[in-house]
Amino acid sequence: MIDKHILSNHARVVTAPVPGTDSVTVLVYFGVGSRYETKKINGVSHFLEHLFFKGTVRRPTSFDLTKELDSVGAEYNAFTSKDHTAYYVKTSADQVELAFDILSDMLLNSKFDPDEVNRERGVVVEELNMYEDNPMIHIDTVLENCIFGNQPLGWDIGGPRQVIKLVPRQAILDYKDTFYQAQNMVIAVTGKVSVKKARQLAKKYFNLMLSRPVPKAKKVKLHQKTARALLHYKKTEQSTMAVGFPAFDFNDPRLPAVSLLGIILGGNMSSRLFVEVREKHGLAYSVKAGVSGYADTGVFEIIAGVDSKRIKQAIEVILAELQKVKRYGVTAKELTMAKRYFKGQVTLALEDSAKVADWYGKQLILKNKLDTPQARIKKMERVTGPQVRKVSQLIFKQAKLNLAIIGPYKDRKSFERLLKLK
Repeated sequence: MIDKHILSNHARVVTAPVPGTDSVTVLVYFGVGSRYETKKINGVSHFLEHLFFKGTVRRPTSFDLTKELDSVGAEYNAFTSKDHTAYYVKTSADQVELAFDILSDMLLNSKFDPDEVNRERGVVVEELNMYEDNPMIHIDTVLENCIFGNQPLGWDIGGPRQVIKLVPRQAILDYKDTFYQAQNMVIAVTGKVSVKKARQLAKKYFNLMLSRPVPKAKKVKLHQKTARALLHYKKTEQSTMAVGFPAFDFNDPRLPAVSLLGIILGGNMSSRLFVEVREKHGLAYSVKAGVSGYADTGVFEIIAGVDSKRIKQAIEVILAELQKVKRYGVTAKELTMAKRYFKGQVTLALEDSAKVADWYGKQLILKNKLDTPQARIKKMERVTGPQVRKVSQLIFKQAKLNLAIIGPYKDRKSFERLLKLK
């Protein structure tokens, strides 16, 4: 049974007991991320995520926080995206109250000691360096910068290093006070836990959190009229590339068809692009495709790591496959396999209480509604071959084509000449 409950301060609580597990995950979402920032504070959502772990009034240091969780073998972390931020603790079921206690203490009573804030600036900058040195991670940032340009969805979640080094502590606290409000929060509790217990602990630990309206993110503006490329120069033997298009927002009823298109093109080792790019032409070790959604837009992307000397051939092979699916659609066998693949992946993922918490918590914070895995699978099963072909024709347009590359190249025009789609 999935239970949704609203506390008196308007915080939302979703509880999903998971049979056959002895763990519990408590995951707290806030509806804020880098797309809510301005240029002057770009990166503050992620910086703030770090600072919540640096000590509270009751637990003055980071060590005081982490040693309690480590002493019971808990897993804990946090993550920031463009439209949400989350904090979680996964532990044995008998330690569920400790998870609530520490998460609420962090989120309600953090000290933000000035010395700790300044020390953490260097830590965050090193994290940004680490991600930038990993092209398979950083390529998403380059692609979305290519698609969305100089607006919040096009900026790096981590922000520029100079902002992290100089943003005033007070600006960070003002941002926290603006967005870390109870009505902008979802508490997801999953695993070996009863609805009664989850409600009781949520009320005990989070009912005193303040609640006031929060600003909305600015809607993205899309003005692209021609295919374009964005090159990030890096001297490497292997180049990382992403072909991407603006797609549908996460509430669009066509999204199941787009998700299946992503699976058929690059969702697994049997997919068209994997077979064509890797197995037939030997151009890449890894190639994948998929869709991600925001409230007002989305991105369909194909990512591959390819031999720097053969990257132009890889681009041509990928575009040829996109053209083929637009023209001829997908086979009944491919569609059936994609549906089964989706069902199998969801089934496996939701054996983990942390994945269940993410499934329900993310839906509630972003859409304010809940789809069960079974309901999502049924939507997938209703998708037809013509619907998949239709969404490919709507998305894969030359005027909306974007190419991002991390590799040893500077001649952008030579790549843009390759970007042909009929």
